[in-house]
Amino acid sequence: MPEVTEGMMAPDFSLPLDNGEIFSLSEHRGRPVVLFFYPEDDSGGCKDENIEFSERAAAFADLGVTLVGISPDSLESHGKFRRKYDLQVPLAADPDRLAIEAFGLWRLKKLYGREFMGVIRVTIIIDAEGRIWRIMRATRILGHAQKVLVAAAELASARQK
Repeated sequence: MPEVTEGMMAPDFSLPLDNGEIFSLSEHRGRPVVLFFYPEDDSGGCKDENIEFSERAAAFADLGVTLVGISPDSLESHGKFRRKYDLQVPLAADPDRLAIEAFGLWRLKKLYGREFMGVIRVTIIIDAEGRIWRIMRATRILGHAQKVLVAAAELASARQK
């Protein structure tokens, strides 16, 4: 599936969260949503990214933004990951890659000369009407969550005008 673009309606999906709830994107219309897609629980970069988003979870909530992390890992893996690092962000399990592929984020990757299929590390900000407002590639993991928070604040400010 082709990658989504800014301005288009976000594809709807429903995925289980590690807290036992189901996250359905369409049920969050009326408020902005930040989805951060990451490759794997408990790997170095993914750990750092989830910790940084967790440290800012309250700030996203103060802006009225729903924040969810998504990876192809299982609910069991998410639960262990959350407990190990005391993560504060709900984690959606997408082992069948329903949301990952709907957003066009399952692609050929290269690492140390090896090619393989995997999740592209991207954060997507969706406005209250369900449109993709911003797509932010995590080119540097450290500091990415702060950049997303600043962008979410821009969206919140624009909504109030």
